[in-house]
Amino acid sequence: MTMKMSGLVPLLAVVLSACSTLPENGSMVTENTLAIDDATALDRIVGAAESDNPGRSGLRLVSEGPEALAVRVHTAQLAERSIDVQTYIWNADLTGLFLAHTMIEAADRGVRVRLLLDDFDARAKNYALAALDQHPNISVRLFNPMASRRGAIPLVGEWITDGRRLNRRMHNKMWIVDNRIAIGGGRNLGNEYFGASEGSNFVDLDLAMVGPVVRQASASFDVYWNAGASYPVDLLNPGALNEDALQDLRVRLAASAMEARNSEYASALRGDNAVERLIQGDWSPQWTHEYWFVSDDPDKVLRKPSPELSHVLAALLPVLDAAEESIRIVSPYFVPGPGGTDRLVHHAGRTGDVGILTNSLAANDVVAVHGGYSKYRADLVRGGVQLWELKPVPGVDASWFGSSGASLHTKALSVDGEQLFVGSYNLDPRSTSLNCEQGVLVKSEILSAEFDALFAVQSSGNRAWKVSLDEDALRWSDGSEHFERDPQASVGKRFMAWLARWLPVERQL
Repeated sequence: MTMKMSGLVPLLAVVLSACSTLPENGSMVTENTLAIDDATALDRIVGAAESDNPGRSGLRLVSEGPEALAVRVHTAQLAERSIDVQTYIWNADLTGLFLAHTMIEAADRGVRVRLLLDDFDARAKNYALAALDQHPNISVRLFNPMASRRGAIPLVGEWITDGRRLNRRMHNKMWIVDNRIAIGGGRNLGNEYFGASEGSNFVDLDLAMVGPVVRQASASFDVYWNAGASYPVDLLNPGALNEDALQDLRVRLAASAMEARNSEYASALRGDNAVERLIQGDWSPQWTHEYWFVSDDPDKVLRKPSPELSHVLAALLPVLDAAEESIRIVSPYFVPGPGGTDRLVHHAGRTGDVGILTNSLAANDVVAVHGGYSKYRADLVRGGVQLWELKPVPGVDASWFGSSGASLHTKALSVDGEQLFVGSYNLDPRSTSLNCEQGVLVKSEILSAEFDALFAVQSSGNRAWKVSLDEDALRWSDGSEHFERDPQASVGKRFMAWLARWLPVERQL
């Protein structure tokens, strides 16, 4: 009887998944970004700065988590026309719920709010998102969604029957207010991305932007918003919710907002001088004519996986190939493959200065990725590439609040101290061939120098181990301690990384 039942489980999953099919999406209403004018406070503040810098965009690095949250909250509170948010993950935690609360507050003021989320994470929050969509000024769309909206067995069945499609995700992150100011980079929305987690927090990086580059970001948002893979949440949940669901959500979010305002994290935020300067309007952007917003085509997820589909990689390769002096790369999930390894080694021999910072095994939250990366470590170091791996515990001068650990999440690179890229793109097969990604490439010696300074801090001995070779054996050192195997990694992590190294899964990493 047990054997018969075990055989019925996968069959049941397939049968249930067959009952879950995506609805027709052909009647979806096309919506575009609202045009700028001089009607809002941001129009007047940012418009004046743009007038003083015709044809140029202003950009600023945002490296600290609390400031990254403050920029988003403050701009949402200033919004008078529109808020467009595109993200891979939106956590239902202290900061994530507070941001949702600010969305409702803005919508109540008459601001049009559009929320575009990848459904890999959003399905678990389906009813809260559908409740938000009940607000007349809030629209929620889900990218490449699951047809089933609840339950583990239907989800397993979908992955069995439609896993190739569901394996393709939208990894983009963008926050745009009044079509005047945008924040984008590596951060999702949640405690660990803003330095508010009591456990491990992510080392991450954003670009805050004003000027024409914002309109480029808005145009990209519109392409994704109106793509065939983006489904209105109410289309996936016909008749499931009503205004009572929105009212219930309002009550819960208001209580969460009060908790957030009274939290230790909020107290630290109020005492942060950088945040105070931001609130007073001290943006200090770097203005430049040379900037490029680059984004993959959303139809990438519907096509056969190929590196040729990566618009981001196509933009970065010529910049890397033209390097003359130095390359600095930060990629938390780093799987260069044979071709990428050869290219990086070639650049190291040509420039004499290629440095890469990635996660150590102990800091990596995706062990399989580390297994894929570990195959190329020795060849990279032997070929002259300088390689550092982030420690799992923040350094003594880290500014995270209550954090007991750290993991790298920044995706950025600089070339020759004058060109900088910040975005959602990892140097791995998944970002290249499977997921949709985006980022901003800018020519600015000042921004590049700021990034290089951050790189130097994060790769210093109190934050990272440098990887070297001793008679073809890998070694790790922070200048004080030396290791002959992956430092501070558990036996279980070592085994899983070893297994991933030999399994044929690299194209999925």
